[in-house]
Amino acid sequence: MAIEFTKYHGLGNDFILIDNRSSSLPVLTPEQAIKLCDRHFGIGADGVIFVLPGENGTDYTMRIFNSDGSEPEMCGNGIRCLAGFLADLEGESRNKDSYRIHTLGGVMTPQLLSDGLVKVDMGLPRLLAGEIPTTLAPVEEKVISQPLEVAGKTWEVTCVSMGNPHCITFVEDVAAIELESIGPKFEHHPAFPQRINTEFIQVVRLDYLKMRVWERGAGITLACGTGACASLVAGVLTGKCDRTATVELPGGPLQIEWSEIDQRVYMTGPAERVFTGRL
Repeated sequence: MAIEFTKYHGLGNDFILIDNRSSSLPVLTPEQAIKLCDRHFGIGADGVIFVLPGENGTDYTMRIFNSDGSEPEMCGNGIRCLAGFLADLEGESRNKDSYRIHTLGGVMTPQLLSDGLVKVDMGLPRLLAGEIPTTLAPVEEKVISQPLEVAGKTWEVTCVSMGNPHCITFVEDVAAIELESIGPKFEHHPAFPQRINTEFIQVVRLDYLKMRVWERGAGITLACGTGACASLVAGVLTGKCDRTATVELPGGPLQIEWSEIDQRVYMTGPAERVFTGRL
């Protein structure tokens, strides 16, 4: 069976998008996704995203297989790419600029803006240890500036879930972090029973953060939308940044806001089509 796909990226965080609206199950297996994501023997991507029929009144459902075959709850850069892909699929029949997307991390609402960017209502951050999940605190308590020993060093970490789990630590210089060696040790630390995404954040100004990320199931990536959101929330909780800030990732900037009015997190950034093809 021939399967058409479109390659998209959000600040270098790249995905293979597949129109899966004719079935409620992904048309590829995790093992097939691993092969497609291989940058030497496949298409090359951080993950494969499937657009499935909506559930519980939503417009569409989003499922993702990471490059290692695991399935995350959500992906911030991925959902922006999904919004662009949906606009392509609907073409001239498109009659609205926003979608309600069912994900394993909850319902997300991306909006296509007139300047070509995509703004996503990422929902409410989840802050309790049981919601992350992590064993760094009792399940009904928050994990803010808690010590965590990794690779013989004690790191001060704050944990946030944006539908998927994040561990944020603030450092003097993100460029000095040996991400390839330290990232897997955070991801597989026993304090995180479902593994963890880890963000290393340098505060340049209250409204400007620099970030590097190790993503659970994908490793080093050029950008992570949920990670940028979680990092701003962690910065606010620790008094290190404003509620609205630019988060600079290796692939480019995202604009993140944690609204004082409705307490929801909003992410704005690009989604760019790279090429189309057929498997």
